[in-house]
Amino acid sequence: MAARTPVWLRDALMRLGETAIALAAGIVVGAAIMWLSGYDPWEAYRYLLESSVLDSYSLTMTLSFAAPIMLTGITFAVGVRAGLFNIGAEGQLYMGALGAVLVAYAAHRGLGFLDSPLGTVAALLLGAGLASLWGLAAALLKVRRGVHEVVSTIMLNWIAFWLAEYMRVYVVYDPHDPSKTVQVPPGARLPLLASGTELSASLLISLGFTVFTYVLLWHMVYGYELRAAGLNPHAASYGGISVERMMVLAFLVGAVAAGLAGAGEVLGRPPHYAITTGLSNLAGLGFDGITVALIGANHPLGIIGASVLVGALKAGAKGMQIYAHVPLEMVRIVEGVIIIALAVPGTLRLISEYRRRRLQLARVEQAKTPGEGAGSHA
Repeated sequence: MAARTPVWLRDALMRLGETAIALAAGIVVGAAIMWLSGYDPWEAYRYLLESSVLDSYSLTMTLSFAAPIMLTGITFAVGVRAGLFNIGAEGQLYMGALGAVLVAYAAHRGLGFLDSPLGTVAALLLGAGLASLWGLAAALLKVRRGVHEVVSTIMLNWIAFWLAEYMRVYVVYDPHDPSKTVQVPPGARLPLLASGTELSASLLISLGFTVFTYVLLWHMVYGYELRAAGLNPHAASYGGISVERMMVLAFLVGAVAAGLAGAGEVLGRPPHYAITTGLSNLAGLGFDGITVALIGANHPLGIIGASVLVGALKAGAKGMQIYAHVPLEMVRIVEGVIIIALAVPGTLRLISEYRRRRLQLARVEQAKTPGEGAGSHA
């Protein structure tokens, strides 16, 4: 008798196939759009590949773009595993970046000992701490007041944006260049993994935290309880698991991930090592994480590959614009089409899971109603 394929392997191969089909569909649609607009899709895609993976510098750019969205993907994925739709990574990333800048500001204002690896550690810790406060606010609104996490995190994203922008303009600005904050001093910057590139040790932080999240979710008691609470909160509660506590844990783990992403961008992204006007060097990284999580099936190990794929698209987009002479607007359209196509399978799974949980909740409520009615008549 032939050995049966393990379920986990079958599921992984199925999702890999879905991603490959979605990627092919996105590429074909993007090529059609470019051809109809008068651009050569073959040349555009050739330079996309050359600018993302075909030489060592391009590969470092791809990995540098992958580092922050790997962590913001974890923010969304951990929330989904706990039954939450946490889209607060954007604001938490801003707070993480602000924490790193505050340490740099302190170093420039006289605390010279922060111009060292100690400053790097302090910036990462403060960034993660401020982001955790942002995540905790959404968590408490959810478990104490019943505020839906989509509403609270969207509002907190905007509050974080304007708080960071206010601090950039009026408090921690660079007196020599008011368009950005003070720079992280050289001694506190994350080391570059390849000289002359933008790839820093932030990639190692992202990989390390992603692997830690995998171990937490699949090899620790807290992770089992978190996933159980997300799959069936009623059964989990009946089994003695505090669903509210697991929600708070999911928010905090996700917030730390996003905070590290923001701090890592400030500490390890040349040439600015700062927050720029309108948070332009940070904007969108939190929302890109949602796409990465959907492509990676909300699994930490899947998110690693998905972040590299999306990072390659971001790195290759520059090559399409510079060498294939495809306008930036068209590049963004093609990039968006491919990313949307990649996110479709994960989105459909998320919708299916949401409907399953709603049906499950309705059945539980129906089961409760007869007993409550009988009790009232008695």
